[in-house]
Amino acid sequence: MYDELYAAWRWEIEYAELSSLPSDFYARVADYLKKLKEENQLVDKKTVRATLLEHEQANVQRMVRELLQARYRKIVKRMVDGKKVPVEFLVAEEAQLYNGVVPSTDAYDRFMQGLLLGQASLKVEVETAVHKRVTLRFLKAVPSIIGADMKSYGPFMVEDVASVPVENAKILVKQGLAKQVELS
Repeated sequence: MYDELYAAWRWEIEYAELSSLPSDFYARVADYLKKLKEENQLVDKKTVRATLLEHEQANVQRMVRELLQARYRKIVKRMVDGKKVPVEFLVAEEAQLYNGVVPSTDAYDRFMQGLLLGQASLKVEVETAVHKRVTLRFLKAVPSIIGADMKSYGPFMVEDVASVPVENAKILVKQGLAKQVELS
């Protein structure tokens, strides 16, 4: 996992474009950090092994922090520039966060356009869109998500069946985490 994390970190630091990460990347990183911490607690603190584990844990935490910050900056920059963020490059957790931010940035853009047209109203209309839902069968465990309708869904276990907003369903299916169920 260290090598995979290092490669992802290096890409995000060196290149302007967002890289594509596996859908379970953050879950595996969290598991890796948890195992490092547990192993470090079991080792005699006076050994070379303990020192190496402490340094590895510190390096992994630093890389994760810098990786997330770099990806966040790239996503926000694209949004500020008015460009679409390629959701196929987002990990499930990032896609959930992105879906929560997009309506706010769209509302801000509408406000700005109205202001530029001489409409000085500070009132921003909140869309009351009805979110169509889709039934999914989950292929992998997925933590709780915030749906496009701002409601909480999950957590989901393998083979769970649930109805989620279509916007979230598309991302979950694209990430290989779930499959759409055809109801007759």
